[in-house]
Amino acid sequence: MSVEKVLQTIKENNIEWVDFRFVDLGGRAHHISLPASAVEAETFENGVAFDGSSIKGFRGIEESDMVMMPDPSTTYIDPFTAHPTLNIMCDIFTPDGERYERDPRGIAVKAEEFLQASGVGTAAFFAPESEFFIFDDVRYESGMNSSSYFVDSEEAVWNTNRKDEGGNLGFKVGVKGGYVPVAPVDSQQDIRSEMCRLLAEAGLEIERHHHEVATAGQAEINFRFDTLKKTADNLLTYKYIVQNTARQYGKVATFMPKPLFGDNGSGMHVHQSIFNGDAPLFYEKGAYANLSEMALHYIGGILYHAPALIALTNPSTNSFKRLVPGYEAPVNLVYSKGNRSAAVRIPVAAVTPKGCRIEFRTPDSTANPYLAFSAMLMAGLDGIKKKINPEEMGYGPLDKNIYELSDADKEKIRSVPGSLSEALDSLEADYEFLTEGGVFTKDFIDNYIALKRSEAQEVAIRVHPHEYSLYFDL
Repeated sequence: MSVEKVLQTIKENNIEWVDFRFVDLGGRAHHISLPASAVEAETFENGVAFDGSSIKGFRGIEESDMVMMPDPSTTYIDPFTAHPTLNIMCDIFTPDGERYERDPRGIAVKAEEFLQASGVGTAAFFAPESEFFIFDDVRYESGMNSSSYFVDSEEAVWNTNRKDEGGNLGFKVGVKGGYVPVAPVDSQQDIRSEMCRLLAEAGLEIERHHHEVATAGQAEINFRFDTLKKTADNLLTYKYIVQNTARQYGKVATFMPKPLFGDNGSGMHVHQSIFNGDAPLFYEKGAYANLSEMALHYIGGILYHAPALIALTNPSTNSFKRLVPGYEAPVNLVYSKGNRSAAVRIPVAAVTPKGCRIEFRTPDSTANPYLAFSAMLMAGLDGIKKKINPEEMGYGPLDKNIYELSDADKEKIRSVPGSLSEALDSLEADYEFLTEGGVFTKDFIDNYIALKRSEAQEVAIRVHPHEYSLYFDL
């Protein structure tokens, strides 16, 4: 959408407010609303000022002035506001007109430019499968003398005997029993369909939705792939619409990777491929899983750099409560066709040459998508540049259920880091592939590591309720 089209949309839809948005290092969106009457063509040239010192990980108070530069192609009408509002995503610049090097969206721009300059291809395409839970109740606290959380869902397995439902109607979802059952077991068809309707109105092309494996309302909605930055934009829109639709239904949606103990967590499997114009570069008929040599080298880069990569694709302490064996968690750094227990899976069912792709299954939705997608692309391009052969490196292919291998065979397989702190150590030791072409800067990586170490330390020093069960009576 051009600037002229945006201004026309404002007029034709009687828009009262224009909401200018940007994303912080952690992936949270922030916004400032201007009266529509104050938005002109010059707004897209001069930008919207904001205080960068109030955003965690951005700037100090002595250099706080920053500018949001609107991207008119990201415009959509907000479906939730009482007053007609137009949402626009922005890039971040300094007051002197320089792109801010810590702007996650700016990093995505540089990653796409680096791909094109490399001569490998013209575009990288991404498609995340971002899972989430829909709860009816969530409560938590973390204080000096108490710490607790509580979530509830009318379809949860622990509510088979609940008496305060006005009559318990049964049909609860068992542990690991939630994968695509029909109603009345799946009680959330309508809310997911409404989410999809609003997502489509916002410009996302919806492919399907369904109930996921876990009890208590785990769900997934798939939208069509697009280029790196555009897919990251779409994922921000996706999370906004999912969370606010749930709220309208009196429920709450969370993308937290592991909100429940003892059942599957929520991942963000990321499908990716590279094209040169209209030509897919990952396809070679008759090869293993119909993968080209370029695709294999891309996989090699992903798996080789995975310990460092995971600091950006799984950047929360909660991420590593999902990354444990036994819950379809892709903790093993190998690749395989169709095998969902591998970190990298190559989908082989109903795949065309243009649909040939690799799927990195380890990430989750606590990741900032601009950073995560950029980092995956940089790792894959490094694999292509260095011709990293995953088979020669011991990364597979492994077409067996990894969880059923003998202990001796399992010991030969590299695993993901066991904690956020370990992943940050790996990133600190292996970051040069990210700084190629100035896509990520050393300053950004150092700042990011410092912020995430602070989070990990904050969790580590707090008393956990389960510690009372283990140690109080000693």
